[in-house]
Amino acid sequence: MSEAGMGMDEPARLEVDRLLDDRETRIIVCCGSGGVGKTTTAAALGLRAAERGRRAVVLTIDPARRLAQSMGIDSLDNTPRKVTGVGAGSDGADGDGGAPGELHAMMLDMKRTFDEIVEGHTDPERAEAILANPFYQSLSAGFAGTQEYMAMEKLGQLQARDDWDLIVVDTPPSRSALDFLDAPKRLGSFLDGKFIRVLMAPAKVGGRAGMKFLNVGMSLMTGTLSKLMGASLLKDVQTFVAAMDTMFGGFRTRADATFRLLQAPGTAFLVVAAPEPDALREAAYFVERLAAERMPLAGLVLNRVHGSDADQLSAERALAAAENLEEGGIVDQESGKAGLRDDDRSTPDTGLDDGGDTAAEADADVDEITAGLLRLHAERMQVIAREQRTRDRFTSLHPEVAVAEVAALPGDVHDLAGLRAIGERLAAGVPAGA
Repeated sequence: MSEAGMGMDEPARLEVDRLLDDRETRIIVCCGSGGVGKTTTAAALGLRAAERGRRAVVLTIDPARRLAQSMGIDSLDNTPRKVTGVGAGSDGADGDGGAPGELHAMMLDMKRTFDEIVEGHTDPERAEAILANPFYQSLSAGFAGTQEYMAMEKLGQLQARDDWDLIVVDTPPSRSALDFLDAPKRLGSFLDGKFIRVLMAPAKVGGRAGMKFLNVGMSLMTGTLSKLMGASLLKDVQTFVAAMDTMFGGFRTRADATFRLLQAPGTAFLVVAAPEPDALREAAYFVERLAAERMPLAGLVLNRVHGSDADQLSAERALAAAENLEEGGIVDQESGKAGLRDDDRSTPDTGLDDGGDTAAEADADVDEITAGLLRLHAERMQVIAREQRTRDRFTSLHPEVAVAEVAALPGDVHDLAGLRAIGERLAAGVPAGA
């Protein structure tokens, strides 16, 4: 073991292939803070599962659209699309010996999913009125929590179709990983809350009585709201509420149903992080929240972990060797220059010293390059040690969490081969050189 890895018990290893091969596992949720590789992890898991015989679909919420590019699909939208060139045995894996696997992929269209809910739960005339309402258009396009809520909705829709035996979810790129669990409840509470009910009351009374109620019983509130929202927006909201009256209970009901689905034994959460303090701090919060909500945690995927095949050479020894080479080169260079000056004064220039001078310069160049490489190695070993300390702090707080460490790749993933390479690293569970 490297010096960087000494001093702490190793965490349990997350066995990714066992998780993917378990037919009881129907949903895998990749969660974590932004920028830690959730999308790539979700895609690699879906691909590896398909090539081990599963019928998998990957639901991603990725504004950069890297997933479509890596899977060779021109574009992803709100409809699952089959990925070609994927199936059991296509990567040499044995799978479970069953039927060939398949991989589908889709990208959440938040507004389109909201539109589908409206169209599926109201009559055509009312649906048309809702879809044209300015407040609805604003709400469905970017209201706080809408994306997370619609991710929950789409997960529920995919699970209900029963076309796949594994759904891999890439959670939204929220500022906080906890938003995926919190936002649907917040939006459901808003849509089914007291504020909406108050706005709905005049429409329920109806006609002149409704207007009288609005003018007398709600004059103070609507006056304040008009100042805050503007009279036009307030009218849009009230019209929206009146049209959505029959749907409000369904939002919370469906959110609660999907929440229970996430708590079910067939679901597995993978917390994805990078070996950085902020990412692992967020991961720790999520692990604790999952435990509090009694949601099944499979383990931690630690992406972009650095390793070395020369970890027996510590950073300290590498730096010391580099300094020795650099100091020796300076002394030799100064001595050589002094000798040349003495020779110039005592003997004519025959050209016989040119070869020795060139050899000395070549040796100095080799020493300089070697010293530079030693310093690069020392920097890498320092990075490895820092990542190890960060990981050890997490595992000391959560020793029960199994960990798969994924070696950092030299570049971005742009194709299926890159996703397969990630899948292999996920299955290995340890970084290169460990």
